[in-house]
Amino acid sequence: MFEQNILSRFNNPLEEQLVKLFHSLNLPLHFNKTGNKEFTNYQRISIIILFHKSKKSLREFIVELQESRWVSWLDLEKIPKKSTLHDWIMIFDMKIVHKISKVLLPENIELTSIDGTAFDSWQRSRHYEKRALEFGELPYMPPVKAGIFIDVKSQSIIDFEFVTNNKHDVKLAERIFKRNTLKNIRGLGDKGFDSENLHEIARANGINFYAPLRKMHKWGSKNRKPRGFYRRKCIEPNPDYNQRNINETVNSVLKRTQIPFLRSKKDSRKEKEFGWQVVWYNIKRKIKFSIGNESQTFFIQFNLFVLSGQSRRLG
Repeated sequence: MFEQNILSRFNNPLEEQLVKLFHSLNLPLHFNKTGNKEFTNYQRISIIILFHKSKKSLREFIVELQESRWVSWLDLEKIPKKSTLHDWIMIFDMKIVHKISKVLLPENIELTSIDGTAFDSWQRSRHYEKRALEFGELPYMPPVKAGIFIDVKSQSIIDFEFVTNNKHDVKLAERIFKRNTLKNIRGLGDKGFDSENLHEIARANGINFYAPLRKMHKWGSKNRKPRGFYRRKCIEPNPDYNQRNINETVNSVLKRTQIPFLRSKKDSRKEKEFGWQVVWYNIKRKIKFSIGNESQTFFIQFNLFVLSGQSRRLG
């Protein structure tokens, strides 16, 4: 008998990805050998991801957590307090956050893209902003900037660089490429990444990078070849360059669905908030691809079952 519905031992796809994520990280259940062990690192990471998924304040999220099924799914003996959750976010530094986001990447990555974008660092009420301007100037709250390096096929974020000042996109890309451990991959960037030094860093770290040349406005520059060995290779158009726009799609999804603005006020906490949002984004991409592959496998198995039944009737 052919069973169409196979019960999973997980309650939902998010719980499945959280369990797989924690096992892939190889973190201990507890950082301390002695002392309080009321919560495990699996519970901490899961609750932090659920908190950033909720888009609510710490106080509101704790109230919502008490009424949700995650209390039993995570096997929580007690509900953490607002200050406890805040301390957990401070425990995990950016090295661990980067490690978590990279664990969620697909195995085979061939074509990548990089782009820089800005995010609002604080959301002010337009009504009170207008009234405050009647009594004086408001303090300037500059946006933050992030360089986002993605896998074009899965639209997952491979790496990111976060700064709270206005730095050039090339500087952000240099830091990302120096940390890269993927080999024999292709990279795409817009004209803002036209830099010979960036090309050299990319080639040294396993990235065959392409960025179109900037327009030269100096007199007589049209007949002059660009400087740099790798820049001259970018004179000819790249057939994959039209897929660079997928990076703009990822930036738009982050701003529309996850980060309309960053809630944190301190620069270090803004970076952690952005990093955990990247982790949640990669989990969503992982869930989408896993569900798509499972449904595709189910249809293939179902078609094979139908064909085998028809063949038996014909025989």
